[in-house]
Amino acid sequence: MTSNSALPQLTSLPSFKDVPQSPQTPATPATPGTLRTLNPFSSKVTAVLSTSFADADFRDALSLLDDRGLVNAPDTRRQLRLDLQKELIDSNGDIINQFGKVAEQLRRIGNTIGKLNASFTDMKTQIAAANAATDPVITEASSLIAQKSEIETKQQLLKSFNHHFVLSEDEVAVLTLTSEPVDESFFSILSKAKKITKDCELLLGFEDQTLGLEIMEQTSKNLNLAFQKLYRWIQREFKTLNLENPQIGSSIRHALRVLAERPSLFQSCLAFFAEAREHILSDAFHTALTGASPSGAEDPSVKPIELVAHDVLRYVGDMLAWIHSAAVGEREALEVFFVSEGGEIAKGIQEGRENEVWRLVADESEEVVDFDPVAALNELVDRDMSGAARILRQRVEQVVQTNEETILAYKLANLLNFYRETFSRLLTSKSVLVEALRNLESEAMRQFRSLMRDHIATLQGEFQHTPADLGLPEFLHDALDQLSAIMKTYDTSLTSSSNREADFQPILSEALDPFIDGCQNVGKGLDSPNDSIFLINCYATTMDNLSRFDFTQSKASELQSKVDTEARKLAQSQYMFLRTESGLDGLMDALLPLKSTSDDVARVRELQAIQPPALTQASQALDDFLPSALMDAMENLKRLLDARLAAEITEEAVERFCTDFEHVEEMLILADELAERGDADEETPSLRALFPRTSGEIRVLLS
Repeated sequence: MTSNSALPQLTSLPSFKDVPQSPQTPATPATPGTLRTLNPFSSKVTAVLSTSFADADFRDALSLLDDRGLVNAPDTRRQLRLDLQKELIDSNGDIINQFGKVAEQLRRIGNTIGKLNASFTDMKTQIAAANAATDPVITEASSLIAQKSEIETKQQLLKSFNHHFVLSEDEVAVLTLTSEPVDESFFSILSKAKKITKDCELLLGFEDQTLGLEIMEQTSKNLNLAFQKLYRWIQREFKTLNLENPQIGSSIRHALRVLAERPSLFQSCLAFFAEAREHILSDAFHTALTGASPSGAEDPSVKPIELVAHDVLRYVGDMLAWIHSAAVGEREALEVFFVSEGGEIAKGIQEGRENEVWRLVADESEEVVDFDPVAALNELVDRDMSGAARILRQRVEQVVQTNEETILAYKLANLLNFYRETFSRLLTSKSVLVEALRNLESEAMRQFRSLMRDHIATLQGEFQHTPADLGLPEFLHDALDQLSAIMKTYDTSLTSSSNREADFQPILSEALDPFIDGCQNVGKGLDSPNDSIFLINCYATTMDNLSRFDFTQSKASELQSKVDTEARKLAQSQYMFLRTESGLDGLMDALLPLKSTSDDVARVRELQAIQPPALTQASQALDDFLPSALMDAMENLKRLLDARLAAEITEEAVERFCTDFEHVEEMLILADELAERGDADEETPSLRALFPRTSGEIRVLLS
């Protein structure tokens, strides 16, 4: 349409030379409004000239002209305009024809709508009449529908209630009949019954409690029957249960966990199990001992302990080792029940205690002990082993009472102590098995003390016999050998280091002190210094044996103190020997009490021992003694077993003797100096001339 409207404008353009000249002159330019008013053709030319080829409509018009293949001529332009007008008229006629058809269709539609309106009005009238006729029926139907919905809701509620609060006949049969198996279905129904009992508390909250009470009564009855069935089933399973099988079924573990909600049944079941296991383990122990079952049937696969063990200690050790192995195996097997399921069992027992009637009326101040799975496990293992423990106690008591060897009695006590400590860690210190071992250990120690006292009583005659060489008496040799064996045995025991010395003290009192007392009694019958030499030999040898172990240090220190006391006596004896044999005893007795004061020095020459004859005699005796003095002194202690101690004692006596000699020498020198300062005309003999020996010479000769 844009191209058609532009073409008439183009074709109607006259040639440029046909355009009349404007009457206006350049001196009087006309405005565009004036030009358009005065010359419409000029306005048209202006519009044509202002048309740009960039205009899309203009380009379309030119393209259309090109397509028609027209030549710009006056005839062509006139014919083109006529053709275009004709085409325009034909197009408008087609449009009018099409609109006529549309009008015809609209008339038909209007007729149809009119008919529809008439039909609608008729139908509306009929519907209104029908509504008036069916309104009572619809009202009744609505009421019936509402009642049906209410009934369906009640049915659904009843169905849900029965499903939640009521057990079906099949479920009751699975729960109560012993012919039905105890499986996952049983435990599932049992859980449902417990949940029903708990949810009945909600029903009891309403005004009408009859329904809740009836349901709770029936469910509680079924629950009691179910727990009785479960209790009997567990008892049957326990009879055939193989604890040696590491894969113990999960069903019995689940059953125990559930039965824990009835503590009385649970404890009764454990008691039944413990009794059964006690008989089984007792029979097994009897078979291990004799190679035959209690009924007399021999088992060729078993090596009887009573025949294999060739000595008493091996026999008792094998029995204890079997008991320990059985207890460990029993504990490992039962850990599956109590440790892995311990938390659930504790919860079940706690829940059962809270639900039992006697707990509801119990005193609130009564302390309730929580379930300890480890303690329950230890108690059950101890009860299982009680029968075997009785057999062990009888056999070991017989061995202890018939034993007549002191060392063996102590080794038995130490072996029993070892296993008592082991079982205390495995079970508890208050278990029956540990208590039995404690009594057996006490019995073995009583037998040890009794044998030791009998042995000492037989040695009473030897306690009065003195060895010729002042060495250890035979009874002390035997006692130390025996004590060494005892200490080696005790050193391997499990006694804690903090109590080892205190625990071993009673053993020393029985195995050593009587022999030390015997040595002291022997020493009382000897003269000095033989008594000290004999006692030092006994004490030192005993101390050497004790010092090898850390649990005898107190006793060793006590003996060391006694050795030091006797050593001091020997040192005094050696000192007196040096004074006496050197001839200086009288001289020292006279001069040692004096001091270096002028008064005491003035009294020196007045002493009887300082007179020239006595002083000369003392000097001669000293000269005769000194060459062999040290050897003579050592000869006195030759029977002392510790040569180093003998040398130390002699050195101490020599040092004391030299110190006293220095004092004697000093007093003699001071006396001579005092005499020289006195009357020079009076001739006074020089004491140093009469007694020329010096302290340096004495030290050299006695070193």
